[in-house]
Amino acid sequence: MQELESITECCKSHQCSILLQEPLAKHTTFRIGGACQAMIQISSREGLQAVLRCCQEQGLPWMILGNGSNILAADEGYNGIVLQLGRAFSCVQLLDETTVFCEAGATLSSVGKFALESCLTGMECLAGIPGTIGGAVYMNAGAYGGEMKDVVQTVEYLDEDGIFQTATLEELQFSYRHSMFSGTKKIVTGVTLHLEKGSYAAIREEMQKLKNQRIAKQPLELPSAGSTFKRPVGSYASFLIDQCGLKGASVGDAQVSVKHAGFVVNTGHATCRDVLELCDFVIETVKEKTGYCLELEPVILK
Repeated sequence: MQELESITECCKSHQCSILLQEPLAKHTTFRIGGACQAMIQISSREGLQAVLRCCQEQGLPWMILGNGSNILAADEGYNGIVLQLGRAFSCVQLLDETTVFCEAGATLSSVGKFALESCLTGMECLAGIPGTIGGAVYMNAGAYGGEMKDVVQTVEYLDEDGIFQTATLEELQFSYRHSMFSGTKKIVTGVTLHLEKGSYAAIREEMQKLKNQRIAKQPLELPSAGSTFKRPVGSYASFLIDQCGLKGASVGDAQVSVKHAGFVVNTGHATCRDVLELCDFVIETVKEKTGYCLELEPVILK
């Protein structure tokens, strides 16, 4: 296809690597999904602008993918271009005693480790989430009572016109699993965090405590997209699902975890269809028995 030839040439010109017909199952924590037309590892800010401009000129659909931890990719794959801000966008550095700048491709675990080594507190509850800082800002990721909005100061992003902009905390419109980036084509490229000085020993102890809780309570040994359902107002998805006796319910190799009812896991070779059928069954059952309406948390990529 002429469109893919053009995007390939653009990648060569800007030292961006490109993989054609790359299976998304290799790049999502659910280990589910067919191939995309092409997957591109972006090498620089200029490369990102150039590749996006080429996609627009060629009429190629595109989307950004972080660590793939909140994604359910279709069995048919994605008929477009997947962009990744990986190793080339993974810098983490101190701007002053309590301010940390992170490029969007840095993982939350690496940012948490950096904060620990810098004796900065505030990242403990977020460091165990298996995603990138860019993806975490996009969805205002959170765990154990903390959210990204608690530590974000400003966010650098590329707008729909290909221009780099900076948004302040007030402009980011953070709410539960939502930000100003949700449902848009704006791309987070860098995040400035405001943390607090703390004790290395105390920060490490808190991180270890939360890690142990995750290991004990969550099915980390099986592929999943993390929490499968958003928290409904007035209750918890896992409590409602467990109350309805749905632990262990399955469709194909997709299963409501017997360890944590809030997780749907891939026990072998689950398909996207398996997961969606199981989630529909869970949503219908919970609605019928409790009156609560559950919503999916992962983004469906198709």
